[in-house]
Amino acid sequence: MSLKDHLLEFRRRLMVSAFALVAGAVIGWIYYEPVYDHLTSPFEQYKATNPDAIVSLNFGNATAAFSQQLTIAIFVGVIVSSPIWLYQFWAFVVPGLTRKEKRISLAFIGATVPLFLVGCWFAYMTLPKALTILFGFTPEEGSNIQQASDYFKFVTRFILAFGAAWLLPVFLVALNAIGVLPGRTLLKAWRPAVLLIFVAAAIITPTPDPFTMFLLAGPLVVLYFGAVGVSLLLDRRRKDADPDWMKVDDESASPLDTTSSRLDTTASSLGDDTASPL
Repeated sequence: MSLKDHLLEFRRRLMVSAFALVAGAVIGWIYYEPVYDHLTSPFEQYKATNPDAIVSLNFGNATAAFSQQLTIAIFVGVIVSSPIWLYQFWAFVVPGLTRKEKRISLAFIGATVPLFLVGCWFAYMTLPKALTILFGFTPEEGSNIQQASDYFKFVTRFILAFGAAWLLPVFLVALNAIGVLPGRTLLKAWRPAVLLIFVAAAIITPTPDPFTMFLLAGPLVVLYFGAVGVSLLLDRRRKDADPDWMKVDDESASPLDTTSSRLDTTASSLGDDTASPL
């Protein structure tokens, strides 16, 4: 494909993803009330365990409630439409792959969507604990009346960051499938990879406690080693599929086909007037 065709293809994929996002946002707008109740449930849990604490959300101006409903609707749209826009991303990458790698990419799609959704769910389950720790730093004589926009920005980014982080093994295996990142390289680099995972977890999770950081970093480490195992398996299958002459060192001679050699010897031993054996 030419550069123009690639740009047109990218625009088409982007438009499909945008339409799916808008449709998901409409669903989020319709079901705003239950979504709002679920996202603010950590507030209610904290109030139940700390009845003397003053914790509430504040909508600072007349348009704040409308803007917040629109923001939450878009957030729901991102999650609901994730199977479509993740597929569109893979569909844009697939034309650059071989036929075998295209078949493998279908397995990536089957793994990407569940991992993203499970990561979002895992973040939602750990959110009450994270907020309890953060609210715990409020002095006894103080209150924690927050702007609704700030609170929901924190919550939505927290959930989406977990969902995106859980896609790490998919991208690692994808790089291995196209021959960019061998499995042995991933295995040798496990120590700096684990360190980077914990550093990224400390940045993504806004809580200062190690508990929340381990909640994100622990599953990511397990998923990393899972990606290493899949990459090593793909490398082995790719190596077994190579012809014999590809497995010879550059300084060694490749094995000869003895059958062809015997036929050539027999043909050369016959005279010009003699018919060769069929």
